[in-house]
Amino acid sequence: MTQTIDKLKLIALDREGLGVISAQAQDTCLRRADLRWLPGQKRFLVSGMRYDWVGAEEGRAERIGSVLRFDRVLKVSHLGLDEGDESRVLNLLAVTFEMTDPPSGMVLLAFADGAVVRLEVECLEAELVDIGPRRPAQECPGHALTSAESF
Repeated sequence: MTQTIDKLKLIALDREGLGVISAQAQDTCLRRADLRWLPGQKRFLVSGMRYDWVGAEEGRAERIGSVLRFDRVLKVSHLGLDEGDESRVLNLLAVTFEMTDPPSGMVLLAFADGAVVRLEVECLEAELVDIGPRRPAQECPGHALTSAESF
């Protein structure tokens, strides 16, 4: 008997936990405008349509609306994102964490075609939450992104 998970909620406080979130968030489609830094709250949000890898194992090809949240964010920078094109489609490939001065470090969000967002964090606090709706999966194209700027 297979078990269907309607909505996913994952929390990561270390590199291993973030690896699980990264695997589930792989191939999330979003627009440049869906990346939001809230400096007053020390929070960074990524909202998009996450490919449902658990559902894929059960034969379903679906995407679900989700939010990836990072707390205790001190600084955000990026390479390869053009702030002038808020509608550009991005494809999230991986999320990693490197400790610099424990417990602080850098979270890297890697996108197709080489774009990267770097979050300098006091410590790792991440959450991936599905918020819906579900839709049949369609292609999520990557785009060449070439400029370097900070948020």
